Amino acid sequence: MRRSVKAIANLLAALLVLPVWLGYLLYSITSGQCAAFPGFSQAMSLIPGTTGVFLRRAFYRLVLPRCDADACISFATVFSHPTASIGKTVYVGVGCMIGDATLDDDVLIGSHVSVINGNRQHGLDRLDIPVREQLGVYPRITIGRDTWIGDRAIVMANVGKHCVVGAGAVVTKPVEDYAIVVGNPARAIGSRKGLKTNNNGLSE
Repeated sequence: MRRSVKAIANLLAALLVLPVWLGYLLYSITSGQCAAFPGFSQAMSLIPGTTGVFLRRAFYRLVLPRCDADACISFATVFSHPTASIGKTVYVGVGCMIGDATLDDDVLIGSHVSVINGNRQHGLDRLDIPVREQLGVYPRITIGRDTWIGDRAIVMANVGKHCVVGAGAVVTKPVEDYAIVVGNPARAIGSRKGLKTNNNGLSE
């Protein structure tokens, strides 16, 4: 019953965002997809509550390469690139900024997290040219399956599958599968493979 209700709600949301999608297509034709996408993402991010979750998901399912029907994208979260990919049952918390990134299945992202495309987005080598005019490098970022990113973390490099990135961590280098990392810059303090659970299912 619950799945049926959700399917109907998803369908209604898809119908409601059709005019927005058409506006996005027209804007993309005249200005280019990369110019059109951020503004529409910002506008969709401001719809509050459960209604916003359904409408955002419907919009992103129309415009992104992948956005799963069970993904949850919370209020005030903005995607900056139309090439982002959102996997199955992904959860993205309030107020996040996501760049050109792949969020694999079961990724859990806390609130106010930034996933940005590397730490060389601006060149620094020349002093005769302002930093804003120097070319940078924008690698695509992948967050692996079943990884949890804590609140206010900043991710600038790939994170493997089954990882934990602590709240406030700053990831500047790739994180290996199963790693638990914390701090600025983020460093490994353990592995999920090494965790033991007691009879109550809690980690020891």
